[in-house]
Amino acid sequence: MHYHNHVLQTIGNTPLIRLNRVLPGVKATVLAKVETGNPGNSVKDRMALQMIEDAEASGLLKPGGTIIEGTSGNTGMGLALGCIVKGYKLVCTLSDKQSKEKMDMLRAMGAEVVVCPTNVEPEDPRSYYSVAKRLAEETPNAIYIDQYNNLSNRKAHYLQTGPEIWKQTEGKITHFVVGVGTGGTISGVGKYLKEQKSDVKIWGVDTYGSVFKKYHETGEFDPKEIYPYITEGIGEDILPRNVDFDIIDHFEKVSDKDGAVMCRRLAREEGIFVGYSAGSAVAGIAQMAEALTANDVVVVLFHDHGSRYVGKIFNDEWMREQGFLEEEKVTATNRSLR
Repeated sequence: MHYHNHVLQTIGNTPLIRLNRVLPGVKATVLAKVETGNPGNSVKDRMALQMIEDAEASGLLKPGGTIIEGTSGNTGMGLALGCIVKGYKLVCTLSDKQSKEKMDMLRAMGAEVVVCPTNVEPEDPRSYYSVAKRLAEETPNAIYIDQYNNLSNRKAHYLQTGPEIWKQTEGKITHFVVGVGTGGTISGVGKYLKEQKSDVKIWGVDTYGSVFKKYHETGEFDPKEIYPYITEGIGEDILPRNVDFDIIDHFEKVSDKDGAVMCRRLAREEGIFVGYSAGSAVAGIAQMAEALTANDVVVVLFHDHGSRYVGKIFNDEWMREQGFLEEEKVTATNRSLR
């Protein structure tokens, strides 16, 4: 018999799928590393397990302990899986812009969810960063696992995701593209790939309202770059330790609308049901089409599953409210007149 002893053993070895329709202006071969096959339906399962196991090995995480983390949802799900299998408690703080689906799924997996306001400074005691740190200090036998600055995040992708991509492309990869949030994925994968082939280009996709692109290009942390945005999972108003700016060759900013519209196109035209950051990453490739040739092999990483965005991106009413859908709403009256 062939079986796994627990769900954590199913993390990794996700497929590459060629994109055939959504990028007609791009000459390169574009392959999506679709991370929805992980048990928590996102790439974050990889680093969540690495952070837990490294915390155990260092003695920071003790039997019966509590893990506390600020998350946009996916890291929380990965941590929930680890906590279930290993017997820990989990408390997640989320900003109120995150989808209801993400919050409900975390609760379904046994996590305690604390919702915090989005539009506050990171240092504000109400921010989801600050609340997570405070709860860790107040809770006995608890640790704040800190995906933003915990280098086990980056390590997971150096040890796992990078080697998988290199093997799957037989070393033919020329570009790696991914949305950047904590920075662990792009930095870990990028470091591994550049060690194998130094001229591999590492492109990060950023969002308007985030500090990454300007900081990368000028070295200046500009608070004027920070303002509210709708895109989930990428962009930051802080500089996480996990972002290795020396590894990244270029940042491309993508609007909230372009990311959402492309996300819906991926579902309808490619049959790949994935989340907001995947749409943003592919929209970023479309914007950079002129930099790619027919000889290039581009791998773009899709972070998470579309089920986390059913109430938003895949909801026509929500899309219209944001001004992202422009077609006329069909009603019984106007349909009969067509």
